[in-house]
Amino acid sequence: MIKTTAILKNELKEYRNPNAKIRRLVEEGKLIPIIRGLYETDGTIPGYCLASIIYGPSYLSFEFALAYYSLIPEAVYTFTSATFEKKKEKQYSTPFGNFTYRDVPSKAYPAGVLLQTENGYGYKIATAEKAICDQLYKISPVDNQKELQELLFDDLRIDRDDFFALNLDDLYALAGLYNTKNHKLLQRTIKRNNWKSSFPD
Repeated sequence: MIKTTAILKNELKEYRNPNAKIRRLVEEGKLIPIIRGLYETDGTIPGYCLASIIYGPSYLSFEFALAYYSLIPEAVYTFTSATFEKKKEKQYSTPFGNFTYRDVPSKAYPAGVLLQTENGYGYKIATAEKAICDQLYKISPVDNQKELQELLFDDLRIDRDDFFALNLDDLYALAGLYNTKNHKLLQRTIKRNNWKSSFPD
């Protein structure tokens, strides 16, 4: 269970020195410090359950979400999240893993996000389509369809069959919220009736 310093001090107000009691609970392993002012009582909680609590508003996306949906083959050991209007990337190293947060456009931020529950925690994560759009936002622009193919299937190593099983209507609509060269190229390509044949094996 997540506990803030304020919550703990209120719970421990009968003690003469609540701060000293908090330190003892940490030493005994009954409280696990996450970041300043934030503690967890259960050391087995998966890090992704804590991502939006550590820094927010935010939702899990980018490489973590792509791996979560098995769109990329690599295991991802950093919990990558999207924020908006924060201006600067944030990074936290905690006992529950490493967390990074970076901006996406404010207009795109609220779309394509799911609320999941696990172990009594709620966490937000991008849909597979939104994770692709977020990932394209952080990558330098490509110039043409061939380069887009190489970016998606060679550089990011997104599985082709899984990619074409996505909701391309949702992908098209989400891409329109970013206003970048990568997303405009993605939209133009999706708009073609022979989308899959545009990317031959």
